[in-house]
Amino acid sequence: MPNHPSTPPQGQVIPPKSFPGTRRVPVLPVRDTVLFPHAVLPLTVGRESSIQLIESLGEERTIVVAAQLDPRVDSPQPADLHNVGTLATVHKVVRMPNQSRFVFTEGTDRVRMVRFVQSEPFLVAEVETLEDVEPAESPGIEALVRNVIGQFQQIVAESPTLSDELRTIAVNIEEPSRLVDFIASSLPFLTTDDKQALLETASVPERLGLLNKHLAKEIEVQQLRNKIQSEVQDQVQNSQREYYLREQMKAIQKELGEQDEGQRDIEELRQKIEAAGMPDEVKKEALKELSRLQRMSPMAADYSLTRNYIEWLAVLPWAKSSGSKIDIGKAREILDEDHYELRKVKDRILDYLSVLELKPDMKGPILCFVGPPGVGKTSLGRSIARALGRKFQRISLGGMHDEAEIRGHRRTYIGALPGQIIQSIRRAETNDPVIMLDEVDKLGRDFRGDPASALLETLDPEQNNTFRDNYLDVPFDLSKVLFICTANMLDTVPPPLIDRMEVIPLQGYSEEEKLHIARRYLIPRQIKQNGINPEQIEFPDETIRYIVRHYTREAGVRKLEQTIGTVCRKEARRVVEGKTEQLIVNREIIQEFLGGIQVRVDTEVAERVKRPGVAVGLAWTPAGGDILFIEANKMKGKGGFTMTGQIGEVMQESMQAALTWVRSNAPALGLAEDFNKELDLHIHVPAGAIPKDGPSAGVTMATVLVSLLTDTPVKPLTAMTGEITLSGNVLPVGGIKEKFLAARRAGVKTIILPAENRQNVDEDLTKEMMDGVEVHYAGHIEDVLAVALPALKSRPGKEQPELAMAGAA
Repeated sequence: MPNHPSTPPQGQVIPPKSFPGTRRVPVLPVRDTVLFPHAVLPLTVGRESSIQLIESLGEERTIVVAAQLDPRVDSPQPADLHNVGTLATVHKVVRMPNQSRFVFTEGTDRVRMVRFVQSEPFLVAEVETLEDVEPAESPGIEALVRNVIGQFQQIVAESPTLSDELRTIAVNIEEPSRLVDFIASSLPFLTTDDKQALLETASVPERLGLLNKHLAKEIEVQQLRNKIQSEVQDQVQNSQREYYLREQMKAIQKELGEQDEGQRDIEELRQKIEAAGMPDEVKKEALKELSRLQRMSPMAADYSLTRNYIEWLAVLPWAKSSGSKIDIGKAREILDEDHYELRKVKDRILDYLSVLELKPDMKGPILCFVGPPGVGKTSLGRSIARALGRKFQRISLGGMHDEAEIRGHRRTYIGALPGQIIQSIRRAETNDPVIMLDEVDKLGRDFRGDPASALLETLDPEQNNTFRDNYLDVPFDLSKVLFICTANMLDTVPPPLIDRMEVIPLQGYSEEEKLHIARRYLIPRQIKQNGINPEQIEFPDETIRYIVRHYTREAGVRKLEQTIGTVCRKEARRVVEGKTEQLIVNREIIQEFLGGIQVRVDTEVAERVKRPGVAVGLAWTPAGGDILFIEANKMKGKGGFTMTGQIGEVMQESMQAALTWVRSNAPALGLAEDFNKELDLHIHVPAGAIPKDGPSAGVTMATVLVSLLTDTPVKPLTAMTGEITLSGNVLPVGGIKEKFLAARRAGVKTIILPAENRQNVDEDLTKEMMDGVEVHYAGHIEDVLAVALPALKSRPGKEQPELAMAGAA
């Protein structure tokens, strides 16, 4: 084809000069439509430019129909159109109510748009006719034509949208080019690009081959569609057949008075629901789900899920209580039999039983046992359940992160189950068991939720009578359940959760109490667990005290039981080796079985406080109480003050307050007012790897500084605790029993406590615990110094303060 000039700019009219063999014709752009020669195509014309084109047609009603490259373009320019279109004759124009035109066109020839000569108000182009390249008659062309006709007839026969008359018309067309154009214009599945490619192909054999590929592809798609439809229809027919057969079977079994397995299951579930004693609201929901289950096919996906849900509802003890007779005397015997001392806890349980006998419908209390490890919190829960005659269930909360573990998962999840609370109720088979929530202070939280917040409803007597598990989604009454929580410390428990619980502290045991516990519980249990007879081994009291004092340093008795178990295993080995004589455990045997002394109590305190500037403080830890050595030293300097030992901010502030008091009272202590002008002071709290914080070592800091600066050693075997103020007052602190027992374990003979803690001593410490220990109460730091630094009074040449001892217990 000769090279023609490029398309002129929009709106520019080219001078009236035509190329040879071309003619000027208006161009009608169309979207998603390709008009073939000899085909009739109705078009809806709505664009303003297209309407003007149709209105401008005179007797020469010839136009070019050209497809747009992008149907989304509203005002197509020459560059937006395919360069091959169809010359068409407009037979009829109909005005529509919306001002658009309905145009009937008939294609006549393929044309190529050589160039555009007008852009406004509509497109006009010079076009040249593209003649069909007719093939010579040959067997190959004949076979290709027959194949195209056969495939087209097959597609028409299987298509519900194509008329059967198309097959007859196709057979009667003799010219291959017209046949291809007719078939291409009749197939709805061909895309605009496919039709445009057929339109632009001038060679008839190539056009036949291209159309043959499209027809073959469509036949393959139709066969696959028919196959899929046939399979689906077969499945539907089989399902209908099974349904009809099952209905007939039901009718036959009904006539014979029999029931199939599915019906028997439904009836069994119905009977369970009726016998469960559910509240009306829950029973209504259960029967609704049962009715839904009855209409389901056992093969349905939701069948097993719905059945499991109904079974959970049916087996829960909605109205089943333990119903045991309350016997206060027997309950006291069981509690005393299982645990030594623990008077507060036992009294609280007996109070609860007394009220329960007078008011059977009372709500269960929410108790929280707080204490160091090994004091019997978990075992106490079992003992309480035995005393109440109820089932016991334990839920370990340590490390739990998922809120769904408490409340359950919703039924929409695969493998969903109720939460641990409802599962424990089911295992207990009564609605009033004792449920122990162990280690409530070790709950975690992450992106899955906060289990501690989920417990707020569970542990609130005002709310848990309508506890709603996510899986059940119906209210369950937990108000009769006795919940007992355990924790080592309450620092990590949210305040709203603590507010819902009755906190009962369990302090550590004294040496005397550990002796009784070992004698009554630990030794018989370890003898039984290690397979030896009580006659084969004997633990004298002195040996038990020796183990407690030198091989364990703990508030509870867990380590003590492990140590006794080690001795029993050694005895079991002796028995197996043929040594059958009774073993009386003494100090030498203990050292042989357990090694050398692991805890040096008396000598450690006595040796470390010989030099001035060292004192013993008392600390509370989650594992009970402990002693705390505080050391101070001085060197030449410029008044610096150093604090080490991985101590927290509160403890550092206590050190500053102690130093301020010492400096403000320097003359009264026999020191120069500017004693620290040429000194650097350093306070250290071993062990350096253990974090320490709190204000209760304030008096110890002050005592250490006075001891160091006056070069006066602290009274041997003396320990102290208390918070100090800038004015020298001694404020009360907590954990008195734990601290006292820790001091006693360490061999301390003199203990200085804040005066306001006298009530704690009277309530928590027995006379046996205090035997051999001198207790002094101090309201002011001067009272502490009078006891801790008695040598300070008798130092000659120094102005002495008026020191007064608060008194000894």
